[in-house]
Amino acid sequence: MKNSLSFVLVFVGLTLIAFVSETQAKEQFTGPNFSGIYSCKGSNNKVGEYEVVATLKLNRISSQGSFSVYDFNTETENALVYKGQAIANTYKLALTFRLSDGRNAEYSTGIADIQRISSTRWAYTNHYYEPDENGGDYGSEYCVMEKPLKMSKQTKKIKKLPAIVPAQS
Repeated sequence: MKNSLSFVLVFVGLTLIAFVSETQAKEQFTGPNFSGIYSCKGSNNKVGEYEVVATLKLNRISSQGSFSVYDFNTETENALVYKGQAIANTYKLALTFRLSDGRNAEYSTGIADIQRISSTRWAYTNHYYEPDENGGDYGSEYCVMEKPLKMSKQTKKIKKLPAIVPAQS
């Protein structure tokens, strides 16, 4: 009886420890934030040279510790937008987005190294692979975060007009 009671108490204790561990707040995000709009120049083994605009937007809810999660999209020169996601662990970034609609979706998968290029901007080099029925294609692109737009304060100078004195009669 004593062994059974000990077993139950140990089991309940372990269950409570597991429950408390699962319900504790997740680790706060401490990594760098790569959110921004990036101008990219790339080269693909089938397409050749190209330019695209990539956007990374931090998903703060899913980011924790040194891992950051992003909504990711790429817009081509002819306004096609490919949506996907990315995850970073410190300065390594994995990217994926859907290339086609329909039943047999194809994806682009890449891995990038990120480096700081100024106190507020980042750049990354992405190496990617895109499968297709002919063996797929591959390429790389160098993406630089665009400079943030500065909102300049433009004060309008009010020109003083001469006082108009009414004519006396």
